[in-house]
Amino acid sequence: MNKILKEKIVEALSSVLPITLIVLLLSITITPMPVGTLVLYLVGAVLLIVGMAFFSLGTDVSMTPMGEGIGAQLPRTKNLIAVVGITFVIGVLITIAEPDLQVLAQQVPSIPNAVLIWTVAIGVGLFFVLAMLRTLFKIRLASLLIVFYIGVLILSAFVPNEFVAVAFDSGGVTTGPITVPFIMALGIGLASIRGDRDAQDDSFGLVALCSIGPILAVLLLGIFYRGGDPGYTAVTVPEVEDTKQVAMLFAHSLPEYVHEVLFALIPIILFCAVFQLLFRRFHRMQLKKIGIGFGYTFFGLALFLTGVNVGFMPVGHFLGKQLAQSGHSWMLVPLGMLIGYFLVTAEPAVHVLNRQVENITNGGVSQRAMMHSLSIGVASSVGLSMLRVLTGISVYWIVIPGYLLALGLTFFVPKIFTGIAFDSGGVASGPMTSTFLLPFAMGACEALGGNVLTDAFGIVAMVAMTPLLTIQILGLLYHRKLRRTDEAAQAGAEEEEEVIVLEEEDQHG
Repeated sequence: MNKILKEKIVEALSSVLPITLIVLLLSITITPMPVGTLVLYLVGAVLLIVGMAFFSLGTDVSMTPMGEGIGAQLPRTKNLIAVVGITFVIGVLITIAEPDLQVLAQQVPSIPNAVLIWTVAIGVGLFFVLAMLRTLFKIRLASLLIVFYIGVLILSAFVPNEFVAVAFDSGGVTTGPITVPFIMALGIGLASIRGDRDAQDDSFGLVALCSIGPILAVLLLGIFYRGGDPGYTAVTVPEVEDTKQVAMLFAHSLPEYVHEVLFALIPIILFCAVFQLLFRRFHRMQLKKIGIGFGYTFFGLALFLTGVNVGFMPVGHFLGKQLAQSGHSWMLVPLGMLIGYFLVTAEPAVHVLNRQVENITNGGVSQRAMMHSLSIGVASSVGLSMLRVLTGISVYWIVIPGYLLALGLTFFVPKIFTGIAFDSGGVASGPMTSTFLLPFAMGACEALGGNVLTDAFGIVAMVAMTPLLTIQILGLLYHRKLRRTDEAAQAGAEEEEEVIVLEEEDQHG
């Protein structure tokens, strides 16, 4: 276990180090920051690395096997109503447990947090049921995506502009570090029961559909809810004068996030306990290992959230504001792209997805290829988001063409890559996006005098959209490579047959 933990720490360090170096370079050049703020960021980076390592280890030994076990067991109950009910409850519980959703809810104070959270949770629960039924009954994923995304685009035309960006953002934040490992593992478990040729292809796509539910739910909330004008809570950069104050700030905040993670994980653990009592799916040693894994997950996620919320969120807001006021506001676009390229590698759920893709494709699509594709997609999305902050371009001008192009690609891409691509969109927009990139955009927008709700919000949605394009393009390249390999192998076989025929003719001649 120590060896595996060391590997996880090295992996987390390689993910966080590039963005840390970028921030350090900016702090001594274009955007000098107070020493206390810089120390906050560095301490947050350390907590982020340690937390990500323990979280990744914990999900490998707890949530992944538990999700696969539940997914494999559900179809065996032979009671569709019970399966639907259990799936809905799972979807609601893991969504309420998602820390990213809490961050988003706090940005819209005119809507009570509970109202927004439960609206999103019910949306995820309903679409989780739909995703499960799709896997069981072999419904084509691309068809569902086309129908529902067209419905989203049509419905958004009747919603106040301030709600549109929040709605699209909600689709990204609900697929974070708790939701993704569980949902993806459950999908693999469901697909394993079928055992047919297309089962592996259909193991992906659950995250994709679960990302649509919150968008539709929040759009409907925007139409029917009357709670005053939407607003947001500006990020404040704490003033710290020495290392003691830094330590006190983290020490004061840690219990809050421990409580948040505990509140998030207890319903999932209780559900898993009830599941085990009913179905006796796991033996004693497996349960012991899963229990230890939940402990690692709890410890890692508490450290991770403390690091990103206390250390990264204020620095993201500070950098965006300083860049916008520096007289070089145009640099928001290239610097945003650079930060986005490396920031996605620090998302915990991204590594979970990449490992599962590599395993499912038997190494045909490597973790490295997936990471490069996601990084390029996120870099593009952050660049476009910064362009929106500078110009005030409506999110519609980017989101509608982007989704239409992504849906069009589904007709030409292998089925498995459609699922992987739309899953990747949800996975890429995790806690690092909501606690660093969103404050970064908000700080820049405030400094430029823009409308934060329409110009800065929507960055999570943009980050969730571009991987749909880059991963499907990767799928096209992968499919072309396989076709060329098959053609070369077939040509080689034909040449070998011709040689054998000629040799036989020479012998008879």
